[in-house]
Formats: sequence, structure tokens, C-alpha cells
Amino acid sequence: MAKALARKGETALREGNLLADVREMILSARIQVARAVNAGLVTLYWNVGRRIRQDILKERRADYGERIVSAMGRELGMEFGRGFSEKSIRHIIRFAEAFPDQQIVSALQRQLTWTHFKSLIYLDDPLKREFYGEM
Repeated sequence: MAKALARKGETALREGNLLADVREMILSARIQVARAVNAGLVTLYWNVGRRIRQDILKERRADYGERIVSAMGRELGMEFGRGFSEKSIRHIIRFAEAFPDQQIVSALQRQLTWTHFKSLIYLDDPLKREFYGEM
């Protein structure tokens, strides 16, 4: 009896497309969440990079700034994981250098992930960076 009810329930799910609709809602929500997380991370990284550049690197000697970045990477890496290691902090700083305009970052983050930005920030030619960002 229980198996027959289960089969009827499965048939009803398929006939009414309920299962397909719910699957589509789940997949759509996952995509929206991933985009929101990426946008949040890109915004965070840009703000962190800008802040470090303003508060430390531009106003101090280079070797002092290097020591601060190393110490910050060690501290943040231990607390928040490798996404905030010294190497990651250097990517974040370079990001703020390569994209100094927050409006451009806001526009591009709708289409680009952090991984895309990391690829672009090491292009020396700003025209190439802009071209590939638009592509």
C-alpha cells in the first residue's frame, strides 16, 4: 500500500511538472547566491586593497609597508583562512591599484568573478585590461 501511494505521488509530481519547477527554482537560487557572494567578495577585496594602499603603503616607506602587509597576511590568514594570506593580500592590493575606480569595479563585478579580476590585474597595459574586462 505504501509503495503504491509513493508511486502515485511520483506520478503526480511528474505530470504536474512540480518536480521540474522546484528543481529550476533551486538551481536559479544557487546561481543568484553565487553571484551575490562573488559581488560581496569583490567589493570587500577592493575596499580592503584601497584601505591598505591609503593607510599604509602610500604614506610609509616601502620596506615598512612590506612588513605590515606580511604581518597582516599572517594574522588574517590564521583567522580567516588562505583567502587572506600574505599572497592574497598582495593580490587584493594589486586589485585596488589596477582598478582605482569603484564604479568600474561595480559594473564589472556583475560579469566577472574574483578569478577573472585576478587574471586582469597583472596585465600591465590598462587598455588591454579594459579590453579583456569588457570581453
